[in-house]
Amino acid sequence: MPVHDELARQFSAVDTTALCDADKTTRVLHSAIRARSARTRMFGPAFTVRCRDDFLGVLRAVEAAEPGDVIVVDGGEREIALGGELFARGALARSLGGLVVDAGYRDMAYVSGCELPVYSRFVTPLSGTSAKLGELQIPVTCGGVTVNPGDLVLADGEGLVVVAPDRIRDLLTAAHAIKKTETAIIDRLDTGATLSDAFALAEHVEALKRGEPSALRPRTVP
Repeated sequence: MPVHDELARQFSAVDTTALCDADKTTRVLHSAIRARSARTRMFGPAFTVRCRDDFLGVLRAVEAAEPGDVIVVDGGEREIALGGELFARGALARSLGGLVVDAGYRDMAYVSGCELPVYSRFVTPLSGTSAKLGELQIPVTCGGVTVNPGDLVLADGEGLVVVAPDRIRDLLTAAHAIKKTETAIIDRLDTGATLSDAFALAEHVEALKRGEPSALRPRTVP
């Protein structure tokens, strides 16, 4: 199994909330960059683009990226569409992993039902020009965070995160452990336990009142 397919399979069993719980320094894109497509879950290496009010760089990226790559566009947060139905169809034809555009996107009549994950900051009918080359495969800023070529882009219904490739295995392992703990807590709550039953809440609060370091932890089940 190719390495990215294996990692994507591991991600399918967790979510971005668990990743963020595992590492509070995880790069999270601004919530204004929202899913516009039917499919929200995404996993793949970033193919980066920087452009301003001109979509030629995005078109070039769609044609140059490898299957599974996620096109990440630094569009300067401008309310100009840098892609639409044709770009989404073209990305699907090349088996890309998704599109993330920190600018506008359009053609929602198609995109809203599209199986390619598409995220953008704005929806607007006004498209950019096609006269500037743009810049490909350089560090960019998207959703307020730095994205480097090859960084892994992960998304679901909660939002988008970016993880360095050398961190992803440890982060996924930690996220799986968190989900396992959450499942045990949910099982307890489903049988009538309270949050105080599930967590060492009183002990945590008292420790904080005494000025002692403490962390809120699940209560050990006898």
